[in-house]
Amino acid sequence: MWIPAPPRALALVTLAYVVALAAAWGTLRLLGPMPPLLAIFLADTAGTVVIFAWSRAFDNSSFYDPYWSVAPMVIAAWLPFSGLPGVAPLGPRHALMAAVTFAWGARLTYNWLRGWEGLEHEDWRYVDFRKQYPRGYWPFSFAAIHFFPTVCTFASGLPMWPAATSTAPLGPLDAVGAAIALGATVIEGLADAQLRAYRKDCAERGVRGEICEVGLWGWSRHPNYFGECSFWVGVWVIGVAASPADALWTSVGPLGIVALFVFGTIPLAEKRSLARRPAFADHMRRVSMLVPWPPRSRA
Repeated sequence: MWIPAPPRALALVTLAYVVALAAAWGTLRLLGPMPPLLAIFLADTAGTVVIFAWSRAFDNSSFYDPYWSVAPMVIAAWLPFSGLPGVAPLGPRHALMAAVTFAWGARLTYNWLRGWEGLEHEDWRYVDFRKQYPRGYWPFSFAAIHFFPTVCTFASGLPMWPAATSTAPLGPLDAVGAAIALGATVIEGLADAQLRAYRKDCAERGVRGEICEVGLWGWSRHPNYFGECSFWVGVWVIGVAASPADALWTSVGPLGIVALFVFGTIPLAEKRSLARRPAFADHMRRVSMLVPWPPRSRA
């Protein structure tokens, strides 16, 4: 279901990201000679600081929510034209990397946009954090809601670097990586569509508190997060195809994303579900947490 955000809210968020992009670009221009990846990270951090300033000004940390999908698209598009040392001219592999990143990022940004209700709406996790840290919320918000996810997305995009610096021809491993990334994007999109349809049906029937076990949700408690983790594995495989020697250090990206969801995001979501839906305990017993798998029979 499409929930159109007020035009003013959309304009403000758009302006925030334009200013953040300008700050990142200005940071790159001002930096002296340094390792290219460090320069990109500092520019990424500058953009994050700008978005945090908007979050603080409007008392809404959800200003950061689109950053997760927007920043990787910007980096993927900019890298081949960056002029950074070692970056090869735009070639087939970087075009492939950019294409899968844009397919993923555009879908995820659209999914955020269609469910965003405006500046009065803030992610439920941030609302809970406000209650947990009433005095230190904004330092916490910068560290945990803004900067830490920026570090995660930067790390997950590390395989873009070997893809941008390699001149090796495309090979079968590139096709495997692209298939994983695009397949993961389809899984995320399908899971989000199934959940929206289920919630719409529940709303029309006036039912609350039921647990979605429709489609992928009957095989995984978090198929959308499975798709997210799988996407970054696909990106990593393309990076490995570009430079097998870089496989180890670029694996920090997908491993970090998996750890973020398994040890952070999913436990928070499931704690909330258990508090709101007593039957969720049985759902947890029967249905796989992340990887889609046939469910166990009911007790």
